[in-house]
Amino acid sequence: MYTFADETSRTVERASEKVAQMGGVSGSVALVHDWCPSFRGGERVLAELMKFSGARTIFTLFQFLEQDVLDAHFDGATFHTSIANDWPGIRRIYRGLFPICPLLIEQFDVSRFDAVISSSAAFARGVITRPDQPHLCYVHSPMRYAWDEQFSYIDQMRAGSLGRLLFRLVLHHMRMWDARTAHGPDVMVANSHYVRARIRRIYGRDAEVVFPPVEVPPEAFSAEKDDYYVTASFLAPYKRTDLVIRAFNAMPAKRLLVVGEGQQARALRTLAGPNVAFTGFLPRADYLRTVARARALVFAGCEDFGIALAEAQALGTPLIAFGRGGARDIVVPPDSGQEPTGLLFGHQDEAALVAAVEAFEASRAGFLPEACRARAELFSTSRFHHGIRRAFDMAMDVHRPANRWRAP
Repeated sequence: MYTFADETSRTVERASEKVAQMGGVSGSVALVHDWCPSFRGGERVLAELMKFSGARTIFTLFQFLEQDVLDAHFDGATFHTSIANDWPGIRRIYRGLFPICPLLIEQFDVSRFDAVISSSAAFARGVITRPDQPHLCYVHSPMRYAWDEQFSYIDQMRAGSLGRLLFRLVLHHMRMWDARTAHGPDVMVANSHYVRARIRRIYGRDAEVVFPPVEVPPEAFSAEKDDYYVTASFLAPYKRTDLVIRAFNAMPAKRLLVVGEGQQARALRTLAGPNVAFTGFLPRADYLRTVARARALVFAGCEDFGIALAEAQALGTPLIAFGRGGARDIVVPPDSGQEPTGLLFGHQDEAALVAAVEAFEASRAGFLPEACRARAELFSTSRFHHGIRRAFDMAMDVHRPANRWRAP
């Protein structure tokens, strides 16, 4: 006898077959992401994880994405947020709530799903899973401000000795939680070799390296360059946009465009000389056009990977970047034996950055836009999906044969 349950079962089977044909996974998958304040690098990775897995349920602490972004990248997704998401003024203060974020992430109930994929730069990895539930974690970074970068954050605090002491105490407890939850995922994936090294040092675990997906329209590529340099990022202290501005203040004949917004925007505008202009946030098409026409993109921070850097390469724009972190995976320097795509400078100070810009100017003809574009192929979406597929299969293998379903 044909029943509604039969129809439901067949519908689920047809949906699973469709996902498998698209290269996704069978079975239900929950996606867990730290927070979604805007559509930047981590959210782009989250969107691709949704495509890969076929998942339509996303757990995240805070979700402030605009409707056009949701329609374009998360169509059909259901977001489950923390209770703090609806607090008054939350968009202004959510970053300051990090001490309670471990508690909030542990309140998400993902037990009904067959598998979990977390996208974590801090908290998502700590979601509580069943013992028999495969858990793959894509690590954008260990909790940077609680570990090796805590001193940089403390130096930038506007607080007295008591405030700094309390901050250190909070970070101490954050490290204990972070270490305790480090072995929750079955498999960890790092977004760069730098993050892989941090995972090994902090957690004592190895991780696969799967670069984030970087896709820009081919027509956005430009071999023609204007006379300005550009730096583009969320304007936060660790991005070191202040260093880029100070270096260009010392080179008044060179133009710099600063693209982005963030908590440092007002202070950076005060710091800037007359040769430095701010664009604020740019729509995607305008952003790509601005970076594509730049002489070079300059970045002085230590990024875990640096999607903006990889996007610049895809647009045919060379890089001048601090030679630590993910930039080492992206930039091909002149002494590599390959066609160069940028320069790396060794110290986070004005003199080193000014010297790097001058060295770039002296050999600018050797940095071909076509070589930059070719380098970006290393970070294609297809490579990302292939790497995630391999890592997901590894997570599944941990639970076979006890698990009754498997990825195709």
